[in-house]
Amino acid sequence: MASDPSELSPGSAHEPTGSAPESGGSAPRVDVAVIGGSGLYALFPEGESESFVVDTPYGETSSPVTIGTLGGKRVAFLTRHGADHSVAPHLIGYRANIWALASLGARAIVSSSAVGGVSPDFPPGTLVVTDQFIDRTWGRADTFYDQGSVQHLAAADPFDPQLRGFAIDALTASLDSFSPTGTCVVIQGPRFSTRAESLWFRQAGAHTVNMTMYPEVALAAELNVGTVNLSFVTDSDAGLAPEEGDDVDTVSAELVFERLAAAQPTIVAAIEKIVAALPAGFTPRELIPAAAVAEVLARPVTGAPRPPL
Repeated sequence: MASDPSELSPGSAHEPTGSAPESGGSAPRVDVAVIGGSGLYALFPEGESESFVVDTPYGETSSPVTIGTLGGKRVAFLTRHGADHSVAPHLIGYRANIWALASLGARAIVSSSAVGGVSPDFPPGTLVVTDQFIDRTWGRADTFYDQGSVQHLAAADPFDPQLRGFAIDALTASLDSFSPTGTCVVIQGPRFSTRAESLWFRQAGAHTVNMTMYPEVALAAELNVGTVNLSFVTDSDAGLAPEEGDDVDTVSAELVFERLAAAQPTIVAAIEKIVAALPAGFTPRELIPAAAVAEVLARPVTGAPRPPL
């Protein structure tokens, strides 16, 4: 972990390895980004942020990027499914979202996720600092290196260990309980699991299930941007009860959104604690050569970041 315990100042000049040049001067540089999962569609108090459309070589981002102050730092916020939850998990422009945040200078991403619990040790209401995932998706654009150079990402520890350490320390000091580790199986969606699938995931060693962690986390790592994930368990998926009707926590869209709405103050407060705990000079792992990252971030776009129409 970085030894400097002081906080990142808003607008700090630190840039990610291989970062893009200033974005035309129209959007502030940021140090940290937050990606909001289901139920988290706004992060800053009304009137205390600015929104920008960030053009990317990979199409539109899921939502405009909102920039404000959180935990004493300048933060870029993007909602993964769009402000009206209109973007399905398999249709999210993951490359556009990650490229946009990296182009604004983000070196660290704090992501939130709604997950189902496939293990009885991860009941509804549990907050999890995820450390591993199992990818069960298909057909998603999951690399920046399908043109130019070929790069092979070392993904044994997909979430940045330093960021996870800062998050665990921050949550230990502020929460009565949470899980500091957890393996999430990432399914294609948008349907939920069958009972057989859910039991299979548990047997494979998974603790939670989600539809969006892949390729988001891997793409950030390909640009040398560290990620830490905070998941909230909303339900018991489909597999903790052997028969239909045995488990009142069996997943449904209504149950997920109801519990997310109730948990939002806790989730946002936890995200703020994590952001505040990030030290000055945080340097993510260089998993891809800096020159290759710089080439990706230099790919042409149609315009500079600008306020939405």
